[in-house]
Amino acid sequence: MDVTITLTVNGIKRTITTQPQRPLLDVLREQLHLTGTKYGCGQGLCGACTVLMNGKRVLSCVTPVVQADRKSITTIEGLAKGDSLHPVQQAFLAEGAMQCGYCTPGMIMSAAALLQKNPDPTDDQIATAMNVNICRCNGYTKILNAVRGAAEKIQGKSS
Repeated sequence: MDVTITLTVNGIKRTITTQPQRPLLDVLREQLHLTGTKYGCGQGLCGACTVLMNGKRVLSCVTPVVQADRKSITTIEGLAKGDSLHPVQQAFLAEGAMQCGYCTPGMIMSAAALLQKNPDPTDDQIATAMNVNICRCNGYTKILNAVRGAAEKIQGKSS
């Protein structure tokens, strides 16, 4: 039986009718046409589907849309503010922290969640926060450097 769900996605209030157990990822991609969030494993093991729900990282492929009711969802498309990229997006570009780019949106969203909670993480804290995100191209060194660079920018230590 379909239910009506209200959620705010990237600052825009949306009301949708769908199956309550449908994955949030499917709603984002198929109903709302926000395709930056990627389908990877479908089991919450690779992090390609990472979005923020009320500022916290969630794996949208295993999150039933009913859990997003009356919550705020941020996808990779909503991370930037107008024409200004988020510091994590800027750092990933500056560092070249991507190869094929498929995992990049999920990586950026996990890093943004970490830096929102802890703007000065240690390398171990970065690794722990990013542990759900898999880069099959093995670009972890540049990803770590990018998260460090974003943290410095957020703290005002770099321009």
